[in-house]
Amino acid sequence: MSQAQANGAVKDLAGAVAIVTGASRRIGIGAAVCRTLAARGAAIFFTHWGAYDTLVLSGRDEAGPADLLRELTAMGVRAAEMEADLSHPDVPAEILKVVTERLGSPRILINNATHSTRDGYEVLDAATIDAHCAVNLRGTMLLSVLFARAYKGGDGGRIICLTSGQDLGPMPGELAYAATKAGIVAFARSLSADVSAKGITVNAVNPGPTDTGWMDDDLKDKILNEAPFGRIGMPEDAARLIAWLASPDGAWITGQVINSEGGFARGCP
Repeated sequence: MSQAQANGAVKDLAGAVAIVTGASRRIGIGAAVCRTLAARGAAIFFTHWGAYDTLVLSGRDEAGPADLLRELTAMGVRAAEMEADLSHPDVPAEILKVVTERLGSPRILINNATHSTRDGYEVLDAATIDAHCAVNLRGTMLLSVLFARAYKGGDGGRIICLTSGQDLGPMPGELAYAATKAGIVAFARSLSADVSAKGITVNAVNPGPTDTGWMDDDLKDKILNEAPFGRIGMPEDAARLIAWLASPDGAWITGQVINSEGGFARGCP
């Protein structure tokens, strides 16, 4: 290992333009992915939708997008951002248009934006299902295929989707969320075969329980009881894996779901 690699200063993504959706909060996975890709030299275009954050436990980070943009620019990379509500079907095309105008043609797409609200069989209704499908499935699918169509071809194209380990155990009270995240996995696996001829890899990452401000103390205690390393996952844990998949080292991996959970053991007493 070179000294540059040992210091985390390798710039193996220099010249690449990366889209990261759902980077509205500075302590979130999206923001951590932006920083980690930028540290490897990528230009970063990130999207955010703070109106959604007001509805969930983690809350809205009003200064988050502006501060993240300044942080990325201070790292010496080109960066731009856009407010984007992926529940609207025309937004994926708008994202591709704006990133190309501001930074150039993207080579990396990280589908991190998500919609998640508590439901359960007693309260699940059509509106809840539709809201999850619009962002988690339709938004991810449209953005991915538009990205692939616009990609000029050649090694280095990357699409990485975030999922939630819904196939590893039940997610009570999150029926719409679990179902749409499972749909992302099916989509990613099939898309990987469709776009391989263009030099694009497609994979999904399950970061496991990650502390981004949405957990209450009771849930943290429960997760810690099931965490063999004695800690909860941090956004940087997911970001390192995603950056590796986006790098040249990830070129031979496609159509896979990687569970990066630190040995999290579901169902332990």
